[in-house]
Amino acid sequence: MTQGTEGAEAPSPRILIAPDSFKGTATAQQAAEWLGEGVRSIIRDAEINLLPMADGGEGTSSLFQGEQITLPTTDAAGRLTEATYTYDAETTTAFIDVAAASGLPAVADRPVPMTGDTYGTGVLIADAETRGATRIVLGLGGSATIDGGTGILVALGANPLDEHGYQLTPGGGSLHKLGDFDTAKVNIPAGSLEWHLLFDVTSPATGPQGAPAVFGPQKGATEEDVAVLDAGLARLCEFAGIDPATPGMGAAGGVAIGITWLSSLLHGTADHVHLQPGARMVAEANGLAGKLGEASLVITGEGRFDAQTATGKVVATVCDLAREIGEQAPTVAVVAGSFDGEPDEGVLAVELEEVVDTREQLIRAGKQAAVAYLNAGAR
Repeated sequence: MTQGTEGAEAPSPRILIAPDSFKGTATAQQAAEWLGEGVRSIIRDAEINLLPMADGGEGTSSLFQGEQITLPTTDAAGRLTEATYTYDAETTTAFIDVAAASGLPAVADRPVPMTGDTYGTGVLIADAETRGATRIVLGLGGSATIDGGTGILVALGANPLDEHGYQLTPGGGSLHKLGDFDTAKVNIPAGSLEWHLLFDVTSPATGPQGAPAVFGPQKGATEEDVAVLDAGLARLCEFAGIDPATPGMGAAGGVAIGITWLSSLLHGTADHVHLQPGARMVAEANGLAGKLGEASLVITGEGRFDAQTATGKVVATVCDLAREIGEQAPTVAVVAGSFDGEPDEGVLAVELEEVVDTREQLIRAGKQAAVAYLNAGAR
């Protein structure tokens, strides 16, 4: 208990720690634990609840309950690799990250923006269906590909063809030549599953804010490549009858386009595809959304706070959820490796110190967040 303003015992502060992963240095679970250590050293009687977060990017699958399934597959460049997903037999739900098999780090030595595909992710999806999955929760962040999900379609037996009936080469670089799909051998059970596609950015498929223009350069695309890739996704959307301006349709290089087309083909409607913000779904699943109203402080964080933060990332989502509570909203503290821009008014900003050890960095950040909270007038 803490001392009240008139000598009465005030309730111990309830503190929620809900960071994203700090890519390459700390998982969301590690970040939450280490930030919590820092907070505890300052506010010793705090009631601390660790709620590691994700937004559909790398690490999302691991935050859900279930068996960890690891199997051979291919990376975005077509090289053999292994990838892991989570399967919850009780709910017959598979939680799969596109980044697990088709992620950018695996091809960092040789980016494949034009030829990289999501075939390896399709292998995981097909495997999940054989285990009894009826629902796929697919995290769309962190991909190395801009193939419109056509690699997944190939893995599920739907092959893209050019106007002459020849199969297209893998990747988004050939999609502008799309004429049709060969569905003679399509995996109907896998394609007919219920799909929850978790986007980490609200980007449309094409245009100045689309997947090729915004994320293509990060995946190794040149200016000329971006133009070809944009035309490819535009053609795929045209073929599939999908509005390329749909928010989130550009996540993971347009994966939702291919999945929406296949599901619509098999069901006659797109009703079995749910494109939704990943961070909000995780917040509902781990209880954060329901606990914010009882919290005094919530600490969130990510590697870099910048313009992309507001497009569906964890930090922006936590801030939005807290703001929606109204007058009883908790204080929000944001921890980041760097800040390119300012958080919303009233949000405490804590920048990581330049310390080699990541654990020590985050412990210190937890201390700073706790001190800033107390100095701001803890409730």
